[in-house]
Amino acid sequence: MKETLHQAFLGSLVADAAAMPVHWYYDVQSLDRDYPDLAVYTAPKNPHSGSILWRSSYKPRNQQADILHDQARYWGKRGVHYHQFLEAGENTVNYRLAVELHESILRNGGYDPTEWLQTYIKLMQTPGWHRDTYVEEYHRAFFDRLASGIAPENCGIDDLHIGALATVPALLAGLSKVESPDPERWVHIVSQHVNLTHQNAHALKASEALAQILIDLAHGLELDSVLENRTSAWKSPKQFKAWSDFEDRTIVGRHLTPACYLPDSFTASLFLALKYSDDFKAGILSNALCGGDNCHRGAVVGSILGGLNDIPSDWITSLKSTYRISKKGNPNPVPTQPLSGS
Repeated sequence: MKETLHQAFLGSLVADAAAMPVHWYYDVQSLDRDYPDLAVYTAPKNPHSGSILWRSSYKPRNQQADILHDQARYWGKRGVHYHQFLEAGENTVNYRLAVELHESILRNGGYDPTEWLQTYIKLMQTPGWHRDTYVEEYHRAFFDRLASGIAPENCGIDDLHIGALATVPALLAGLSKVESPDPERWVHIVSQHVNLTHQNAHALKASEALAQILIDLAHGLELDSVLENRTSAWKSPKQFKAWSDFEDRTIVGRHLTPACYLPDSFTASLFLALKYSDDFKAGILSNALCGGDNCHRGAVVGSILGGLNDIPSDWITSLKSTYRISKKGNPNPVPTQPLSGS
């Protein structure tokens, strides 16, 4: 189980880094023109023809709310890539946080929401810790609320974006290295963790489903049966397979939105994961080339494919986050106590 969840975590990081240069391209013709030979990994380049930063502004209420620091000056300008300063193989901010979450679990011997919030706040308030020019609304709202005097545990907002799932594979991988397997407890922890920032029913439901899928796969169950049991609220494997007769961009782009909004973004991710269940490389590149919020769909596509397949070794060694990730945790995982009320 531990190895499968570790590979799922790595898969999510690879999927994010692969999609990073073409993140939030909604015009796929522009995507193909700007990145005609997309491969893992590619550096982003300006101008980003689909960037909407020109019509956005960032004005934190005070220093405590400032999580963009010197990057704020690029807001309001045309053609600015959301990840313009990242290198090929580098992860976007949500997945950098995923790596830090994983390491904090190993360091502390478990998951502590209070400790994680302190780490999250410290990292995001540190100039230069991340190099993204854009950060999602939930981050900006969290720190605005924090700066207004609201307690950290109450700073989450009603956000239904698939970015809520970015840290789920990391959380499970970390728990698997310090605790004995306890699926019910782990799904509960995932929900508790996501709720710190995303207080939305769709986000919580999708995060719990992803956790259950990855745990089932780590137990050796077949993906078809797992999806049949865990994703009936979205679509069935039968529907996903029927869609496989169409071009991926027809399903993710026309039938389903390629944007970040749940539940469509989760459904699109499951479709790609099932279609490419035996081909990691093809699935990762297809997700990237569908555009839209491909980085955050990568939390689902990359983790499922990583849990099912070997990840090409050069994709791991070229991933900038690899050096930060500890593979080993507690050599003698501790038994966990039953959840209160369970």
